[in-house]
Amino acid sequence: MIKPNFLKTIVIGLMLATLMATSGQQAFSKTTLKLADLRCENLENPTGIDAAQPGLSWILNSTGRGRNQAAYQILVASSRENLADDNGDLWNSGRVNSSQSVQVSYAGKPLASGALCFWKVRVWDDQGTVSEWSQPAFWTMGLLQPEDWRTKWVGLDGEVVTNESRRLPARWLRKEFAAPKEIKRATVCFSGLGWSELYINGEKIGDHVLSPPLSEYPKRVYYETFEVAGRLKPGANAVGVVLGNGRFYAPRRTHPTKTLSFDFPKLLLQLHIEYADGTATNIVSDESWKLTTNGPIVANNEYDGEEYDARKEFPGWSEPGFDDSQWQPVQIVSSPDGVPSGIRQEPIRVTQRLKPVSVKELNPGVFIFDMGQNMVGWCQLKVRGPAATRVELRHAETLKPDGSLYTANLRSARATDIYTLKGHGEEVWQPRFTLHGFRFVEMTGYPGRPTLDSLTGCVVNDDLPVTGEFECSNPLLNQIYHNIVWGVRGNYHSIPTDCPQRDERQGWLGDRAEESRGETYFFDNEALYAKWLQDMADAQKTNGSIPDVCPSYWPLYNDDVTWPSTSIVIPEMLRDQFADEQAVARHYDSARMWIEHMMGFVTNGIIARDRYGDWCVPPEDPTLIHSKDPKRNTNPALLATPFFYHDLRLMENEARRLGKTDDANCFGKLADEIKVAFNEKFLNRDLGQYDNGTPTSCVLPLAFGLVPDDMRGKIFDHLVRKITDETHGHIGTGLVGGQFLMRVLTANGRLDLAYMIATQKTYPSWGYMVEHGATTIWELWNGDTANPAMNSGNHVMLVGDLAIWLYEDLAGIKADPEQPGFKHIIMQPTPVGDLKFVRATHLSPYGWISSEWHWEGDQFDWQIKIPANTTATVYLPAQNVEAVTESGQPLAGADGVKFLRVEGGRVVVDVQSGAYHFVCKDTK
Repeated sequence: MIKPNFLKTIVIGLMLATLMATSGQQAFSKTTLKLADLRCENLENPTGIDAAQPGLSWILNSTGRGRNQAAYQILVASSRENLADDNGDLWNSGRVNSSQSVQVSYAGKPLASGALCFWKVRVWDDQGTVSEWSQPAFWTMGLLQPEDWRTKWVGLDGEVVTNESRRLPARWLRKEFAAPKEIKRATVCFSGLGWSELYINGEKIGDHVLSPPLSEYPKRVYYETFEVAGRLKPGANAVGVVLGNGRFYAPRRTHPTKTLSFDFPKLLLQLHIEYADGTATNIVSDESWKLTTNGPIVANNEYDGEEYDARKEFPGWSEPGFDDSQWQPVQIVSSPDGVPSGIRQEPIRVTQRLKPVSVKELNPGVFIFDMGQNMVGWCQLKVRGPAATRVELRHAETLKPDGSLYTANLRSARATDIYTLKGHGEEVWQPRFTLHGFRFVEMTGYPGRPTLDSLTGCVVNDDLPVTGEFECSNPLLNQIYHNIVWGVRGNYHSIPTDCPQRDERQGWLGDRAEESRGETYFFDNEALYAKWLQDMADAQKTNGSIPDVCPSYWPLYNDDVTWPSTSIVIPEMLRDQFADEQAVARHYDSARMWIEHMMGFVTNGIIARDRYGDWCVPPEDPTLIHSKDPKRNTNPALLATPFFYHDLRLMENEARRLGKTDDANCFGKLADEIKVAFNEKFLNRDLGQYDNGTPTSCVLPLAFGLVPDDMRGKIFDHLVRKITDETHGHIGTGLVGGQFLMRVLTANGRLDLAYMIATQKTYPSWGYMVEHGATTIWELWNGDTANPAMNSGNHVMLVGDLAIWLYEDLAGIKADPEQPGFKHIIMQPTPVGDLKFVRATHLSPYGWISSEWHWEGDQFDWQIKIPANTTATVYLPAQNVEAVTESGQPLAGADGVKFLRVEGGRVVVDVQSGAYHFVCKDTK
């Protein structure tokens, strides 16, 4: 089973098959204009939006070449009928002469809480052709003002059933009510902390899991919104909610740092019913609700697992007429203080199901299942047996040499689910309120001998649309790509986490900084990262300090530079990759506060605030987590100062775009001073290196433009010598330097060296992980031998800029920051090594971009697709125009192609939208 967003992967293949079959003659055929993928706040038909002026986007699809949007018209109506009649009673933009099709801000009548908005759009192209109206889309507004909530927080405080506080049963809450009239519309807004599920008349509402999203609870709590009129019926109705613990109730974890816990689970719910006669009523969480903790979920904990006793089920508990006489009244409980906020990101769902590839009996009654893939989620169990039979499932990423589970790297996380049978025929069960990172499952207590059908792996993550695929002629690179994608996917759980298996799973800022840019080529993560920026702002102290982990469940306010710099880097990524100017503008004040706070640590142009170093540089001893060799470790000031310089330059540019000239001048002046001071203190002109000359001490100054022009060659030569002579073609950086390594090598003419690093199979390398059975990326280069205190088998931080390099340098698909969001595309592939072909696609905000090249002898065959309403600058590997053909014709005069220049052994052209087939000869 694959959920809808992941079906897009299949669609990609079908689209490419059609695209690449299109001949040059077909490209000149009659064109059409069609609009698709209408989105509000980058979400499809979202509910509960609390942005006063939501951003509206669409994609223009067109056959042929050179199709651009010249104008648009948006209609927003309060009913489907009005929209169908072209009555934009909420907003009629009229014809707007603009090519903008991404994040067009709503500019109609002020929208009230709960408003239902239907919309459509049509466009004109630059030839005067007008499209048909798009298919209608909609969004609903959330509860915008505090007074719109007419409800109370309810729950049960102070009850712990066992002596161990981590074992807290789920709370089951219910309420019956009457709907005496014909229902026109019904909207429910609810927040069940920590995690919750909503039921109406016996049916679960929505297919979301592990909801609502994680947040900085003292500042913000998220609520879900559903339209539920179709679930209600005239007469008696019932609503029920199951409350799990999640991160809200998560005490007693003190190693390696104290994990915050907030309170007992609680519920805020408001069901607004509008009747056909114009009247309305609210069903709210209040004293009239009933509650029990004596249900089948006897314990639940994200890290430890879930225990379920099917003998304690109570069928019909969320239906009218259920006997709840043994349930107790709820308590009115304290507010979590955080402001209720609508959700602006894709929900977590079960996105895929995997069958085990093998099951072996390790010892009598002990069975080991291999899912074939290190995955994140849980298992669905099928079993028959006597009542009270207890089946236990333990999860792990790897096995010991004797075939048993290796769990030392889980630390205090038990990762164990327990199901007790009720004894009635086949029983099918899966947990609700836990999560595991695993490939292997140990099953004990099973009545009889299990088969491969006894377990199904449920892959659980934020259900983000797939935005690309990559494939090349090197099988190792393909497997590394597979491992990266599964690792990124498995660490999306309403925040980007570091790992999914041990007692951590935190939103470490440093792990995702520049690496997040590479993720955009796999998944549409714009809404997820915009939300994470809100978490950073919510966790920020009044003095501007930002913690290393957001939300601050580990409250680490260390005031270092590299980790919180992510709050500066991510907005730039959102702008470049998604043209999301709104998210950038919303976060500007928070970013400025942090910059101003950190300015206080700058002394004589140098800042040395660094706690973690170049995290996880390959150590000299295979059992070490961190290197103790001073030659491998980079001076803290050589990490913090370049990164802070980079932050200042990003903020300078952003301030200028927002018209904040004084801010821009201030940031730019300090950056200039830091550049001078940095080189005076650390640059050794005689040796051609900075300080002790580690690879990272070369990479960062080169990447950020800190190196004096007359020294760039020497510094780069030193980096090359470190790689060729000391690490012998292997990586020598940790998390920080690795974010820019591959691009620095490529930009300075050593693509061959980058390719060598990318395709190594010996330690330390991504290929070494593959050779040792990895199906995701490890936390450590020596993850198979290092101390289990920190050797996760599913981390993304060591990916660095490899994913960026695969798409932008090998496939040649890159956004132009001067026209962000791929409005203008830089197409510059770089054939290298033994690669014979590279094939890649990317779903940009404007539509699908594709690049497929084949290199044979001295001929480079390249097919590309540029989406409508965009243009591209294309770099063709040829010495002159005469060596290039397009769709079998000479390049000169090709439709949609404009020659610009010959540069560095490349013929450079601008192209309009459409499909192109270039062949370059004499490329060597």
